Amino acid sequence: MTIETKLDDILKSYKSSFIDKVYSEENDDRDLLMNVFGITPQLKRENRQYWGRELGKCWESLVVEVCKPVESFQPALRIGGDEPCDLIVKQYAIDTKYRVGSGDSGTLKKFKSYGLLLRERGFEPVFLFLREDNLPAAMTACQKGTWSIYVGKQSFDFIKEISGFDIEAFLIRKANTFPVDR
Repeated sequence: MTIETKLDDILKSYKSSFIDKVYSEENDDRDLLMNVFGITPQLKRENRQYWGRELGKCWESLVVEVCKPVESFQPALRIGGDEPCDLIVKQYAIDTKYRVGSGDSGTLKKFKSYGLLLRERGFEPVFLFLREDNLPAAMTACQKGTWSIYVGKQSFDFIKEISGFDIEAFLIRKANTFPVDR
């Protein structure tokens, strides 16, 4: 089974759960995953938490699947009850985020402490954000936690560099097969 077939399977499983889901910021920006599923900004605003969570899980699944063939791939690192990253490739401990919009103190503390914890274990902590409209306070916490931060196009370029797979081109092709509006 090819990577593209596996990625298609991930997209299909999420598409089926999105098909009938109709459920709230005035951000009209689209991203590749929204385009793949035909999710409009208006629909996404109806339940931001649901769409953010589901699109985040989809983004994580896609990145993990693309990186699995890399010889040094390791799944999410668990330390006690915590999971400070979603996967490890080479020296990179990678955490994926669709978007970070939470500025609660618990989330910000984790961003700060997890980066330092991963560095203590010999990894370079990396955040891969799909969207560019992230909460500034959360991004500052990531920087204080010594994370390398890649946003939007930078994330796609990083993934291509470490995996050899152009997930951005793949998603653009998929987005072009779906109507933009539902």
